[in-house]
Amino acid sequence: MSFNGFAAEDFEVFCIDGLEPRMDALISKVRPKLTALGDEVAPFLSALCGEEMFPHVAKHARRTVHPPNDTWVAWGPGKRGYKALPHFQTGLFQSHLFIVFAIIYESPNKAIFADALSGGASTVRERLPGHYFWSTDHLDAHGTPQSDMDDARVAELTRRLKEVKKAEVTCGLRIGNEDPVLRDGQALLQVIEQTFETLLPLYRMSF
Repeated sequence: MSFNGFAAEDFEVFCIDGLEPRMDALISKVRPKLTALGDEVAPFLSALCGEEMFPHVAKHARRTVHPPNDTWVAWGPGKRGYKALPHFQTGLFQSHLFIVFAIIYESPNKAIFADALSGGASTVRERLPGHYFWSTDHLDAHGTPQSDMDDARVAELTRRLKEVKKAEVTCGLRIGNEDPVLRDGQALLQVIEQTFETLLPLYRMSF
């Protein structure tokens, strides 16, 4: 299956009540598209990062009661999994598509990234577009625009990464669910690849 973008009904699956009905819709409608996207982007990311990057589509296997509010494909340097390593993600909430760099709570690289960000915070802020978003919870659909990431917010983010066990960080682009670029697979692939190029310095800072 080739990647042809996302349709409005892909975002509407998050309106379905109940774990099993929502998971059935995610598996039948969204997961094949994420799998196709993962396969298409992996060679690009491998060349960009200088190491093989493997796609991993979210399975939500730990959920037993509450249905997921988002889903995604992640790319990382680990063939067997991505959660313990810095990685890239593209996924959906009901309101938007996200294209991000991520270090989640299971990764020991949080402190490495925090130290690097503290040392080069102003350079990073100058490099990233102001409409990108930072978040300290990958399950949270909200976040702080890059344009609002002053020294105090960066200091708090790095402190949490070092001191709070469940702390994590994501940074990247959000595209509203009605944006026509989402319906054009090739145009969206170009946006995803350009975004990952922009986020590459953050990935390199995390090792």
